[in-house]
Amino acid sequence: MQVSGLTSALCGPHRPGHFDGVTTIVSKLFAVAGECLAVFGRKDYQQLKVIERMTRDLLLPVEIVGLSTLRDADGLALSSRNAYLSSEERARALGIARGLSAAVSAFEAGERLAGELRDAALEHFTEAGLRLDYATIADADELVPISDEAHIGDRAVLAVAGFVGKTRLIDNVVLGEDPAPIASAKKLGAG
Repeated sequence: MQVSGLTSALCGPHRPGHFDGVTTIVSKLFAVAGECLAVFGRKDYQQLKVIERMTRDLLLPVEIVGLSTLRDADGLALSSRNAYLSSEERARALGIARGLSAAVSAFEAGERLAGELRDAALEHFTEAGLRLDYATIADADELVPISDEAHIGDRAVLAVAGFVGKTRLIDNVVLGEDPAPIASAKKLGAG
């Protein structure tokens, strides 16, 4: 099953066919499960949005709930892929949480120019030596990329995917909605 539009940016071009497979399997699962509540993590924000749209389009009796990204004490998003990181690579991967946190801080300070917010994050991504697939600010609902010259409204998603060594990591924040990854980890008493 295809969900057009939502898969044309972010991970879509880097993982051809991936979301078609996800929607096919999840729609079959929902068809068997019937009326239910399904919880998906917001770490894979694009996948969450694709599943929400698919569920609406197919009129499935499923309530989709997006669960906040779980993070380690230092702000790194929890992922099974973290196990593939060496200790040096894991330290570099923290550049993702630092970059997202910098963008959240700039947004909270009043910055609304998409390019400035993206640059705040890119500085940390570059410093950490991430090999990026993308670092994109997009509409938080439709996932349409926002140009660097545009001002964003009350909320937008800043999504990133990149490699630390051979390990591909993804993460995001919804500006105007999510706390900074590093600050939120410390507030939980984890750091």
